[in-house]
Amino acid sequence: MTGAGDAVARLVRDEGIRVLATLVRVTGSVDLAEDAVQDAVVRALETWPRDGVPANPRGWLLVAARHRAVDVVRREAKRLGKEAVAMPAVDPYPDPVSVRDDLLRLVFTCCHPALSLEAQVALALRTLGGLSTAEVARGLLVPEATMAKRLTRAKQKIAQARIPYRVPSADELPSRLAGVASTVYLIFNEGYTGRAALLAEGVRLARLLASLMPDEPTALGLLALVLLQDARRPARFSSGVPVLLSEQDRSLWDAELIKEGVELAGRGLRRTPTLPNPYVVQAAIAACHDLAPSYGETNWDAVISWYDVLLSVQDTPVVRLNRAAAVAERDGPASALALVDALTGLDDYPWWHASRAELLHRLGSPSALPALARAEEKGLPAAHVAHLRARMESENPGQNARGFKESG
Repeated sequence: MTGAGDAVARLVRDEGIRVLATLVRVTGSVDLAEDAVQDAVVRALETWPRDGVPANPRGWLLVAARHRAVDVVRREAKRLGKEAVAMPAVDPYPDPVSVRDDLLRLVFTCCHPALSLEAQVALALRTLGGLSTAEVARGLLVPEATMAKRLTRAKQKIAQARIPYRVPSADELPSRLAGVASTVYLIFNEGYTGRAALLAEGVRLARLLASLMPDEPTALGLLALVLLQDARRPARFSSGVPVLLSEQDRSLWDAELIKEGVELAGRGLRRTPTLPNPYVVQAAIAACHDLAPSYGETNWDAVISWYDVLLSVQDTPVVRLNRAAAVAERDGPASALALVDALTGLDDYPWWHASRAELLHRLGSPSALPALARAEEKGLPAAHVAHLRARMESENPGQNARGFKESG
């Protein structure tokens, strides 16, 4: 696809998420809205590159999707011998506040406590994040077939339980928070690999959540974490190629976002003096990186200590993998590789293979390139694969090259 075609595809995808949120409200059905929006997206991708992008892309998609939804409802009513239910009209120029509320309603619909936490996160990533079933499965470390069944069951549960499409009342919010926070952070993480619109969406949703629940440590910690990571955005890519944390020009980092993130992390820590909150602790780790004058001056003792705190409340293989990256900087690649190789359950996680490749490369092992090939096979983003391979092929074996995924 040409550069212009790529730009159109990104625009269609980004606007499609907002159109979907509005159409769910109009139709009352996630499935119907998804099918209608997908049809509108396909039409846009066929016609916009040829005829030009319309002046109001969101309005075009919204009207096209509604027409498709009406056709489906009428056809189904005719098949069943029933009268088609009238569907409300849509405003092709929706108020931005209404769009925001539609998205927030959809987040909370997907994250209803009647669904399992795994189903909540999966459904919201598929629906709000615009990710394919395969991408969601990869991100959540489950087989694609399992994820497809999980998504189908979640949609059926929403329809059968008549789960309302609305922002919950204040007393209902805490029961939804875990799923919503996980979803928002995973959307942000997906954007962090280079999909800027998803990254911005994650930040925006985190701000909305914090505004809804300003005293809740999870909301404070989540917002602090995404801001401290988003602050590095201006330095994360160069001509589309990812720049490692160790090589980034820190003068490009957004000092205002760092200041805001550190203040939010501090508020979160003060509200969790005895029981650590996972998002607040991760924000503290990110703050250690953002406040270091240079990569070489990072306080690795503090980073590892915060990872130890995180493990006390969130002991997962991915957290241990990220801790190993910090150990590699403080204690060397051999110590870190022992920790990485001891982990289980990450064979389908591309960053585990990439971390092994990096550590093996630092140790001068010929197994580094096969490990990188395995990471590529498991879905490591192409830009990261190319960057690591180029380094491995050009640098002297054993050189301390720091090729880990950013985990702070």
